[in-house]
Amino acid sequence: MRIIVTGGAGYIGSHTVLQLLEHGHDVAVYDNLSNSSPVSLERVQELAGREVRTTWGDLLDVEALDDFFDGFEADAVVHFAGLKAVGESTKIPHQYYVNNVVGTLNLLAAMKKHSMESLVFSSSATVYDPQNPLPLLEDMRRGATNPYGRTKQQIEEILEDVAASDSSWRIAVLRYFNPVGAHESGRIGEDPVGPPNNLVPFVSQVAVGVRPSVRVFGDDYDTPDGTGVRDYIHVVDLAAGHLAALEYLESHSGLFTWNLGTGRGTSVLEVIRAFAEAAGKPVPYEIVERRPGDVAVSLADPSKALRELGWKAVRPFELMCADHWRWQESNPQGYPST
Repeated sequence: MRIIVTGGAGYIGSHTVLQLLEHGHDVAVYDNLSNSSPVSLERVQELAGREVRTTWGDLLDVEALDDFFDGFEADAVVHFAGLKAVGESTKIPHQYYVNNVVGTLNLLAAMKKHSMESLVFSSSATVYDPQNPLPLLEDMRRGATNPYGRTKQQIEEILEDVAASDSSWRIAVLRYFNPVGAHESGRIGEDPVGPPNNLVPFVSQVAVGVRPSVRVFGDDYDTPDGTGVRDYIHVVDLAAGHLAALEYLESHSGLFTWNLGTGRGTSVLEVIRAFAEAAGKPVPYEIVERRPGDVAVSLADPSKALRELGWKAVRPFELMCADHWRWQESNPQGYPST
């Protein structure tokens, strides 16, 4: 297939682009580089031995987006582009709604204009109401509690309305849990701009000496060791989920939603211990107060994806840490500036 990938230079995007290339697909990336580096795609092309067509553009630039679609006749779009930090979204919510929701509306308009009606959307477990029982199932109540999550929830609702209005649409909504790890080569990985918003990249930067210690937000939750428990998934497994969804959409019309997670929980202290073992050195940490809005446990039930897509996360947490550390140790400051 010929696939357009928005946000394809980012962490999950670059790993998915690599898998698309390795499976023989042609790829065109549209990315504004606000939280990514062009070096990621240079390395993807080296690893795959194939070229990626790249356009550095913004989804809010309707004219540039239209020109991009004019130049690449695609079979499907994988949509990663979006702002994604929960904390930041509470400080600049307007920017999140404009970038994520309006950007997606512009993308849908461009797709429809160019008769490209197959879409895989990068959603998030943050759309779930925290009062839901665990593990989380796709048909459970939505109720995002922060602006970032609400942009994902609003986009899901828009996509549901679009699919209901026109049977030509084929849409997959993929709800991620906590992507970590890196490609086994250590050549591509997570390179956040500024302080990492997620635990594992923060632990990784502490282990490599970029930051002094990890702050553990609370040790009095109702969990085995008192710290928060999350469902972590290897980014390579996550990328494979996108390929499975694309293949499913080739023969199914309508809108479909799948959790992409492992169904296994790992606590904050277990993350720190596992990463210390992978790095071969202690990772200093300090216990601080809970963060507002954090839940004790978040776990996926990924059985629907196994049943319908034939997809399952297979890489254990120890491998996630080993691969993430290989990337961080080889690239202590992330990708080189260009």
